[in-house]
Amino acid sequence: MKPRISVLTLGVANLERSLAFYRDGLKLPTQGIVGHEFDHGAVAFFDLSTGVKLAIWAQDDLAHDSGLAKAPASSTSFSIGHNVLHRREVDEVMEQARHAGADLVKVAEETFYGGYAGYFTDPDGHLWEVVWNPANLPPED
Repeated sequence: MKPRISVLTLGVANLERSLAFYRDGLKLPTQGIVGHEFDHGAVAFFDLSTGVKLAIWAQDDLAHDSGLAKAPASSTSFSIGHNVLHRREVDEVMEQARHAGADLVKVAEETFYGGYAGYFTDPDGHLWEVVWNPANLPPED
């Protein structure tokens, strides 16, 4: 296996609600929901940096496609990290997420490693960390 992730898919309870959160609230670029013509195929993709895509797919459809039983989501099973280039961007993104309808789980604060970070959850409870880590800055766009 090559060390690469090309798509991160989140199972969501309501595809339209999640589309609005990520597209309208967080301003992630997307073509909207595609795949309506397929049974269990409606999905939305968002373009992230370096060619990575974020997908949202109804949790029922993800369970159907994988053959696994639908299970309750857990906000502490994993987190999605959004690294920013400047410390002030942490507060800006956290406010944008709050305004979009996210629940702020932990307000941004200094970290033990010399950074600055906070946490929010999306409408389905997926945990996002917004972080400025001076030792791990993202490339400039």
